[in-house]
Amino acid sequence: MFRPQSQTRFWLLALVAFALALWLLKPVLLPFVAGMIIAYFLNPVVNILWRHKIPRWLGTFIVLLAFAIGVALIVTLIFPLLQSQIGALIDAIPGYIGKIRAHYMPWMESWLARFAPEDVEKLRGAAGESVTQAAGWAAKLVQQIVSGGFALIDILALSIIMPIVAFYMLRDWPRLVGVIDTLLPRRHYQAIQEQLNEIDNTLSGFIRGQALVCLALGLIYSIGLTLVGLDYGAAIGITAGVLSFIPYVGTIFGWVTSVLLAFVQFDDWTHIGMVAGVFIIGNILESYILTPRLVGSRVGLHPVWILFALLAGAKLMGFTGVLIAVPTAAILGVLTRFAMSQYKSSSFYKDPLAPTKP
Repeated sequence: MFRPQSQTRFWLLALVAFALALWLLKPVLLPFVAGMIIAYFLNPVVNILWRHKIPRWLGTFIVLLAFAIGVALIVTLIFPLLQSQIGALIDAIPGYIGKIRAHYMPWMESWLARFAPEDVEKLRGAAGESVTQAAGWAAKLVQQIVSGGFALIDILALSIIMPIVAFYMLRDWPRLVGVIDTLLPRRHYQAIQEQLNEIDNTLSGFIRGQALVCLALGLIYSIGLTLVGLDYGAAIGITAGVLSFIPYVGTIFGWVTSVLLAFVQFDDWTHIGMVAGVFIIGNILESYILTPRLVGSRVGLHPVWILFALLAGAKLMGFTGVLIAVPTAAILGVLTRFAMSQYKSSSFYKDPLAPTKP
């Protein structure tokens, strides 16, 4: 029999071995991780078909086929729009820069005239250095994500392996869950099951709910900016909706980009205020309707924790790290809350020598 100290050493060694295996195999993990995430996302739909007497393999095939058709339709409809609008925006940037200089440079020069010449040079140098550093950091991060995700596995291999992994994971999901269940230590079976259920609730609540929130925000932003009359509003709105999966990033990107374009495009404050109002309304809907209803208040994943997990995952494992960042954050969050509850019920937290209150 394992002693408590032996059990602790065993689980620590197993955790270290698992982390080491992830690190060593990270160049080939991307299609498998992506396939498992798709399987986890679609498993409830397959379960519904299974409960209606549809064979598991057939339900898996139907759901994956519908998912692939849906993704293909979205890419077919949205990608040309994004490509045309982003290309047009890039072509229009020189004209926008000239317009900014014509409208705002006189005001800027009159404001800078209040300072001494050496202070103005310092401000210009500091601003240029900050912009250069920010652009270099963003480019480096994107390069790390892309190179870490696609250095050894190209798009063709991803498109072939990922559906196969997703199919077998979905088809054999009950069998896999049963095998894992038989391997759980019987002594702590109830506690482990409770934590696994909590992890599943957290993951399903966040991933599936946040995906719907991103879809809703993309529609709200793109339709709202288009109705206001902002050029390239559809591309900005869709991009902001997708980036909303990362806390704060989608709203900040969309708001800053749209307002800057509005200042260049419109000469009146009414349209500029309407552009800002689209994101204010979107943020209100997200905070008070979309997130509470679609994600829920019991997910327990703080936005700062998610942001840290995504950045750390991108830094350590590239795009694969981004994919497993949220599940890892959810698992660590649940385990941390469980550890804190155990600590508060232990003698380390409660002083047995302290006098009890009458």
